Amino acid sequence: MPLTKLREFLDAHNVRYHITSHSVAYTAQGIAALVHLSGKRLAKTVIVKMDGALAMAVVPASSHVDLNLLKASTGAKHVELASEQEFRDKFPDCETGAMPPFGKFYGMKVFVDPSLADQEEITFNAGTHRELVGLPWNDFVRLVTPMVTTLTSTGVVKSAA
Repeated sequence: MPLTKLREFLDAHNVRYHITSHSVAYTAQGIAALVHLSGKRLAKTVIVKMDGALAMAVVPASSHVDLNLLKASTGAKHVELASEQEFRDKFPDCETGAMPPFGKFYGMKVFVDPSLADQEEITFNAGTHRELVGLPWNDFVRLVTPMVTTLTSTGVVKSAA
């Protein structure tokens, strides 16, 4: 969703938020460095396929999604990272890789790592590689109704065949 649409949605729900503009950056860790925000405090949206359906896994920029944990916590039989080709058309109003974690707008479930709930605010891409939106965690949960479940471990991304 372009920033204007996201702003309208947040305004309509009386949410206080702030927008941070930055130079173009394509990785979550790169964005965090540009805006002087810890990688633990910036949320990244990773698109996964769970039993053939696309979903959003939201983790700190400094972490990787552990697909085995996602599989175990959701009861899915098969979980894998979605390829860019598989999800690009689902987000016609967003730059690829900059999707905000608002799954309801795209017909997707949203799973969020509880480490992000440790912060009072969640900050994420606003649909472009140039803007971030930050809003209170409680408002995010109210609007998105994500499943909060452990999605990260100290390892790298793992396959869950």
